[in-house]
Amino acid sequence: MGAHHPDDGRAGDRALGPRRSGTVRGVRPGHRSRRRLLRRLADDRGSAVAEFALVGVLLTALLLAVVQLALALHVRNTVLDAAAEGARYAALAGSSPAAGIERTRLLIDAAIAAEYAADVSAATTTVGGVPAIAVTVRTSLPVIGLLGPERGLEVTGHAAVEVLD
Repeated sequence: MGAHHPDDGRAGDRALGPRRSGTVRGVRPGHRSRRRLLRRLADDRGSAVAEFALVGVLLTALLLAVVQLALALHVRNTVLDAAAEGARYAALAGSSPAAGIERTRLLIDAAIAAEYAADVSAATTTVGGVPAIAVTVRTSLPVIGLLGPERGLEVTGHAAVEVLD
């Protein structure tokens, strides 16, 4: 382009004489669709709905994970408490390990469900040189709801044996 070419290369394709004004837009032919596309890509309309849907799914998954963790901890603590109470009951003077097992099963059945009290055992042991009773509960660990791997959780409660002199 030089002085002898009176065209500035903008859309309009006409010579720019002394009495003619330049084109209004400095866009080459074919660029209109590109600008329209860029304008649409830069537009935020509708993005709040998509963000809400994506963030809602993530928050729901996070909430369910926290609730499931709370349920698993509740089951663990309840079974551990029942095992410790069963060991204390079996360690009483005049009681037996079988009574401690039965007490543990009753407590688990009342607090959670009878399926969690299927594998309960008791044994005599020593803790720090003192005779004691140990009640062990093996049960499923809740992973999805109350469902989970069998024997995924094992807890033991101990209590010193009472001796009457």
